[in-house]
This record gives sequence, C-alpha cells and structure tokens, in this order.
Amino acid sequence: MGKTEPNIRYGLPLLLGSLLTLVVGCSEQKSAGAAAPQMPPPAVEVVTLQEQTLILTDLLPARVTAYRSAEIRPQVSGIITKRFFEEGATVAAGDKLYQIDPTLYEAALASAKAQLAVAEANAYAAKLKAERYKKLSRNASISEQELDDSEAAAKQTEAQVQAAKAAVRSAQVNLSYTEITAPIPGVISRSNITEGALVSAQQANPLTTIRQLNPVYVDIQRPAGALMAMKSTGLSRDVTVELDNGTAYGEVGQLQFADVSVDPGTGTVNVRALFQNEDSVLLPGMFVRAKVPNTRLENALLIPQKAIIRQGSAVTTAMVVNSDNIVEMRVVEVSRAVGDQWLLKHGLQAGDRVIVNGIQKVQTGIPVTPEDVTDRNAATQG
Repeated sequence: MGKTEPNIRYGLPLLLGSLLTLVVGCSEQKSAGAAAPQMPPPAVEVVTLQEQTLILTDLLPARVTAYRSAEIRPQVSGIITKRFFEEGATVAAGDKLYQIDPTLYEAALASAKAQLAVAEANAYAAKLKAERYKKLSRNASISEQELDDSEAAAKQTEAQVQAAKAAVRSAQVNLSYTEITAPIPGVISRSNITEGALVSAQQANPLTTIRQLNPVYVDIQRPAGALMAMKSTGLSRDVTVELDNGTAYGEVGQLQFADVSVDPGTGTVNVRALFQNEDSVLLPGMFVRAKVPNTRLENALLIPQKAIIRQGSAVTTAMVVNSDNIVEMRVVEVSRAVGDQWLLKHGLQAGDRVIVNGIQKVQTGIPVTPEDVTDRNAATQG
C-alpha cells in the first residue's frame, strides 16, 4: 500500500493534462469548421434582349390552283381513231392527243377546191367578155347597157371566187381540227373516251384536261382589314406554305395580287401567290396553310419562351440578372408567339439579361454567375 499512493499522486496530473489537450483540440477543430468558405453563387444561362426588325406573319388557309388549265374538247364531230398520249404524262404545246376520222373532211376540202376552180373559170370568162365589150363600146358597136351588164357580171364572178376560196379555207380548218393537239404545256389527266367513240363539236364533256404545274398559284383567303398592310413598301412579299400534314414546303413564293371584292359571307379577300413548284409537290386543289407577311416592326423585342414564368394568378414574369449579378423578378406582358419566342409588349427593355436556364436554382435577391448565351440562342433560331 505504501508504494501505490505515490503512483496515484504522480499519475493524476498526467491524466488531467491529456484531457486538457483533447478539449483544446476539439475547440480548434470547431473554429476551423466555422471559418470554412461559403458555396459559390449558382451558375445560370442568360440571353441579352436586343431590338430587331421583325416581320409578323399570319397563318391562313389556302388552296393550290393550276397556273393554266385547258379542258380538251373536239371542234368537229367524228369517230376517234387513235389516242397518242399516256395518261398522267407531261405534254408540250402542240403535241398530238387524238385523231378523228378525217375522211369526210378530206372529201369536203376536195369539193371546195373543185368549186373554187369552177368559180375561177367563170370569173376568167366574164372578165374577157367585159374587156371585149369595153372595146366595142368605143365605136358604138354595143349599147351602154350591154357594157354595164358585162362589167357587173365580171365583178359578180370575182366575188364568187372569193366565196369559193373562203369555203376552201373553212374545209382546210375543219380537216385540221380532226387532229386534236395540246393548246398548253402541262400534265395531262386521264382520257374520258377511248378509240371508236363518237365525239361531237363543242360537246359538254371534255375528252381530257391539261394542267400546267410549273409554276402554280396558291389562293389565300385573307381578312379584308389586312389589305392595307400589303401595300406597305417595307413589307416583304415572300410567302411560305405548310402542307396539310404540317410539313413545311421548302420553296418561297411571291405575292402577286389581291381581288378587288370582299366575300360578304366570310369578310375575306382572295390573295394570290406564285410558286415555281419545280418538284411538282403542290397539286391543283390541294389545301395548304400559307404564312403571309402582316406587319413590320422596327424595334421589336423577342424573349425565349422558356424564360417566361406564368404565375397562378395569371401574371407573367421573367427572372432578370441586374448589373450587380443579382436576380430580380419582372412582371412582363407578351403578345404572340414567334417561333419558340414571345413578342414582348412591355416589362423589359433592350439590354436586360433574362435567365433561360437554371431558373429552378435561383430566387429573387440572390447573386448568380451568369453565362451569356445570346449568340448560341440566335444560332438556334437561324
């Protein structure tokens, strides 16, 4: 027992020293943790609003019309002996389409030529007689009445020659009409008759139809109130169309003219645009939707749709980064969509930086690290 007491006496200070060192170490660790740096401001992507000249367009119903269309009808009667075209093929002006039996018309032409020969012979005889009577009248061998009668007969036979020539010309025209040719170039439709069919001059039903598809017209029904905008010299006359399935047609057309009357039932005016239709995608009768220039805005502001926040109270807002890189909320008003952007009416101005990505990470009044993606956004638009 005597040896144990000194060990306790000398060991107690060592234990207290160790505890003190442990407490001091914990305090230093807590102080080091309190001095740790804060998290950096969240990174966001912003677009800087810029004023630009903007052409607003209207999406309107329209219908394709052939540039030229010809219904083929016979001009003389007869039996169709042959057809010379393939249905659905492209034909040129002057191409032969049908042949009508020419036998009767060839005979009529021969008869007209024979009658002309008779008339010319009669005219020759009458002319000789009139010249002879004129010489005899100089020495009073015939009366003045006989001279007058001979000259009148000569003129009458000359008129008969002219009538006979007209009959020959008419017979030649009728014979040429037995060959039915294409009056315009274009795509020919199906034939409504076959060889051996009897056709009549000026019949109601066409034999076939030719439509010129390069170019074509697109007839657009436009509100009458928009006609004044069409007369603006600064407004583009370019027109684009969407097919019935929503596919955009790549070619750009040009406005041609507008009707001078308004449809009283719809209050619209027919406006016509011309498309070259080189690939023949647009067909007559096809319904399309046409984008027509409506208004030219000189200082328009467009804001990406993903930058707009619609509140539950129907208030529209956008998050803006100010010059100190602090987030602010602005109440804005937009009018219409232009692609994937909104046309801004008021609430923002040129130079404002609106947040387009990272909105969910920020709130009003906090600092952020903005990255300007205006050029990238413009490239996407283009």
